[in-house]
Amino acid sequence: MKVIAVNGSPRKTGNTHALLRTVLSELEQEGIATELVQLAGKKITGCIACYKCFENQDRRCAVQNDGLNECLEKMIEADGILLGSPTYFSNITAEMKALIDRAGLVASANGFLLRRKVGAGVVAVRRAGSVFAFDALNHFFLYHQMIVPGSCYWNVGMGLNPQDVIQDEEGLNIMKVLGRNMAWLLKKLGDPQTQQA
Repeated sequence: MKVIAVNGSPRKTGNTHALLRTVLSELEQEGIATELVQLAGKKITGCIACYKCFENQDRRCAVQNDGLNECLEKMIEADGILLGSPTYFSNITAEMKALIDRAGLVASANGFLLRRKVGAGVVAVRRAGSVFAFDALNHFFLYHQMIVPGSCYWNVGMGLNPQDVIQDEEGLNIMKVLGRNMAWLLKKLGDPQTQQA
């Protein structure tokens, strides 16, 4: 059982990273393998609407000069997917948007490759706008027929400068509860008796 976390922040060790690591730590304590992928430096661009993914149906994007296909392959192989983004003008980063647009189209073109995986979004914010970013991530999961676990509040942590979010006790607790709930759900879905029902 494995969860991949994708950090959509241009800061590799900023607030989004700290939030994702908090969730991953809980999963690891439950015996679930994890991997953190950084979008920073990958230069993933938006979808060019060529629709070759519908023609080729090879589980890959036809644009192959960036890191999208490598990331998509990890998402397909994982049992759970965490997507994390800071809040930029009340939304996710351009890199995260490019990832979900292109990975989403390829997944759709190939019979909904992410269906029934567990997915959760994590958002870092200075003050406001995080709900729109959180919604963008959840829309991706729900469109792809993924199962979204909850926490004790929206999956948001507050901080401006890198690592400020470590001071947000409530935000960190939300991430811990999310990690525990995600682990519980993954184990239930992996239980052979659950699969027979």
